[in-house]
Order: sequence, then structure tokens, then C-alpha cells
Amino acid sequence: MLVNQIIRNKPQQGVITVKPETSIADTAKLLAEKRIGAVVVSPDGAKVAGIVSERDIVREVARRGPDCLNDTAEAIMTRNVFGCSPEDKTDLVLQTMTQKRFRHLPVMEDGKMIAFISIGDVVAAKLAELELEKDALTGMIMGY
Repeated sequence: MLVNQIIRNKPQQGVITVKPETSIADTAKLLAEKRIGAVVVSPDGAKVAGIVSERDIVREVARRGPDCLNDTAEAIMTRNVFGCSPEDKTDLVLQTMTQKRFRHLPVMEDGKMIAFISIGDVVAAKLAELELEKDALTGMIMGY
């Protein structure tokens, strides 16, 4: 299975982004409202400047207290963002996410972000693929 198959099956199309100057408090509110675990920090909605996750916010609040909520997303974002291509195999993406401990990856095409996938998206796609394989094997064994 390829990443582009995951993108096609996602219920929400498009990528939710915040501008670098968005406050951490507003970023946290957006994560809660959209029920997502991370957001892409982007000056224009296409270029990836970084990623802010729930973990980043919790880590910063634990380190500095609630005063950090007035800081910007840019101040706490992960800057060295690893992305993937729509043509990447999901096995490779899952392996990379697991080894590098990433929960979210932007999907890049021609230098622009076209989607944002989570490890949950990849695992769900893998489970669906395994279910289809199981059904096909069962059908072959049972003769239908």
C-alpha cells in the first residue's frame, strides 16, 4: 500500500496549519477543537516550517509553567521535520515513524505539503490491508 491510498481514505482533506506567530495557547485550543495531535507550522499553508504536537506543549508547560502559553508556536516547534512522498510504501513510513519516534509526517510533493498523516492513519491502513489479505486467503482455502 502507498501513502497516497491513505490520503485518499482520510475523512478530512487538507492540512490544518498555524502561522509561526500563533500563540501556544491558540495552538492548543486548535488541537483540542479539531481533535488532532499535532499541527503544521507554516507561514503560507504549503511550506513546512515545523510541527507542534500535544507533547511539545505539555513538555513546555511542565518545564516553564503556564506563562509559556503566551509564546509562539515557532518558539517550541520541531524544526527538523521529516516528510514522506505520496508514492512511499506504508511499510517504510511505519518503520520510519516507529524508529524515529514520529507520530505525524507531512506528505510532500514537488516541495509542497499536500497532506499530513499520523501513525494512527498508517496503522489503520495496515490493519485494513491485513484484513483484505486474510479474507482473500480464507476464500482460497474455503474455495469461494
